[in-house]
Amino acid sequence: MSDGELGYERAKIAGMYERLDREREEVEGGLAAVLRDAVGERWPREVAVRELTARRDRLKAADHGLCFGRIDHLDGGRTYIGRVGLFDERYEPLLVDWRAPVARPFYTATGVRREGISRRRHFRTRGRVVEGFHDDELAGDDTALLSALAAPRSATMRDIVATIRAEQDEVIRLDHRGVLVVEGGPGTGKTAVALHRVAYLLYTRRERLSRHGVLVVGPNVRFLRHIGDVLPSLGETDVVFATPGELFPGVRTTLEDVPEVRGLKGGLAAVDVISEAIRDRRELPDEPIPIPLSDVVVELSADLVEVAWARVGEVEHNAGRELFHAGLVDVLVPLAVAAIGEDWPELADDVRRELRGSVELGAAVDALWPLLTPQELLADLYEGRCVALGYPELYRADGWAWTVSDVPLLDEAAEQLGDDGSAGRAAARERARRVEYARGVLEVLDTDPALRRDTLRAVDLVDAEWLADRHEAPDHRVLAERAAADREWTYGHVVVDEAQELSEMDWRVLMRRCPNRSMTVVGDLHQREAEAGARDWGARFAPYVDDRWVHRTLTVNYRSTAEVMERAGAALAEIDPLAVPPRSVRHGAVPWEVTTADPDAVIAAARPDSGTFAVISVDGPLTPRAAKGLEFDTVVVVDPGRMTAVERYVALTRATRQLGIVHTAPALA
Repeated sequence: MSDGELGYERAKIAGMYERLDREREEVEGGLAAVLRDAVGERWPREVAVRELTARRDRLKAADHGLCFGRIDHLDGGRTYIGRVGLFDERYEPLLVDWRAPVARPFYTATGVRREGISRRRHFRTRGRVVEGFHDDELAGDDTALLSALAAPRSATMRDIVATIRAEQDEVIRLDHRGVLVVEGGPGTGKTAVALHRVAYLLYTRRERLSRHGVLVVGPNVRFLRHIGDVLPSLGETDVVFATPGELFPGVRTTLEDVPEVRGLKGGLAAVDVISEAIRDRRELPDEPIPIPLSDVVVELSADLVEVAWARVGEVEHNAGRELFHAGLVDVLVPLAVAAIGEDWPELADDVRRELRGSVELGAAVDALWPLLTPQELLADLYEGRCVALGYPELYRADGWAWTVSDVPLLDEAAEQLGDDGSAGRAAARERARRVEYARGVLEVLDTDPALRRDTLRAVDLVDAEWLADRHEAPDHRVLAERAAADREWTYGHVVVDEAQELSEMDWRVLMRRCPNRSMTVVGDLHQREAEAGARDWGARFAPYVDDRWVHRTLTVNYRSTAEVMERAGAALAEIDPLAVPPRSVRHGAVPWEVTTADPDAVIAAARPDSGTFAVISVDGPLTPRAAKGLEFDTVVVVDPGRMTAVERYVALTRATRQLGIVHTAPALA
């Protein structure tokens, strides 16, 4: 990427923004003119207002990631791809809408099927400024492939379309609507294949995915940054990137429980733990609760509460409160009527109305069947209630210190509790107030004696609901922002990387997020570290999709040299003696190995002048677990003997060019 080429692209895209601003000004002017125009029929004006408003909103949304790519055609032409279509004064295309047929190769071309293009360019922008770009050279020969593989890695993962060969291409284009499991050892390109498959689906199934978006789940934030430049999405506006610790809105955590607690929280038995915790919050009164009425006081006993419980049935906890309240009224009405000792037709109805409005009965409901949020339920469970329920392992002093393993439990609690309804009720009350006020304003304007009968009035153009909502700001958040904030959002497709680490409870969350079960799942069972992780793909997916899942295996290693994989093979044999390591397509330097009392000096000497570099150790900044999915030109692994077999296998397979191994020895006295 030369400075001159970057300057050219910056100027080109700046011109697109100038055109975007002019179009927005024209639309705003047209909208203002229509609103001022009081001549003609009402419905054409309404149609024009709606169309212009929609166009204005589309142009406003396009400001984010206006142009995100370019394709170079074999005939020498170039096409810029973006959020909307833009034309110059001669109606020549400046920018092609991503949905246009000519944009298809940006999403679907690979090194095997080039679709008439020689190069695909991805722009990286901040605001309206192009900060950089990277290219996919769709060369079709193995020399170019090996050259690309041997090139130094950037800080973020490069798009490896040039490396996609028949094995990977078949997976990318597989016509399967359910769960696709892509398994492969280190360096086989699982992640790149999954992301290219998403890009392919974003185009070929764009109607569904543009409405619902795509969720990409990765093991950690560093990994998500690493792949951030890979996905040729719509400026990433239709794609949500998240770690397992970010799948519950309002919670973002990287804290980990100890292994035994992770195992308990990750198994399906946790569903019953949540159910028990909810039931335990429904109390029986120790002593009868007096409920005063105008003529008598009735007592709410534990027996009556149990009768009301039985009438609720199997419903979500928060929804059950109203049924419980109604059940208490039902059991108390005959007691109150009997205590009054009189009999007239309306007495029972009068007593029922009084009980429904009773402050004391409402307080009893709050105490006996409290309204709960998922956070309140779990925090209370962890801070002490878990001991009484028989789960002392879950105890912690600060119940609100959320861990990654808590996220699926919060989601499960939300399912079982149901919506507490407070936000919705408050919003509905506020809107009703605005509508009523607007109706009064329109009545005043409609009866204004200063207006002649043939004068166009406000009520001819708007109604009370439109007027009430006029100051409500339209939701200009891109799809990804809206989806990430909504727990009940359902995605058109879900990608899960390092899927072998996800627990059964994690999968319950993801299946809720994707009811159509359209998923691309990538992983390697030989790299599983989590105790609650997957040991068998069929066992994970059969409960959700039965046999509607398919499995594909990638066998070619594009990352590590044959020499590096030979050194890592011993760790793989410890994990599974029958496992066959992926076949490397390149040879390189033999890994070096030293034992030293001064590892820092060895590491400093090993640091190359160029290329990416990483040191992996069990207690350093980059652990084997944190290194999953990442790759570096040069890697130094410190004390692999202190690692588990899986950790060693992961650590030893991160290098693309040079691997060094340092064993520390005690310093001599």
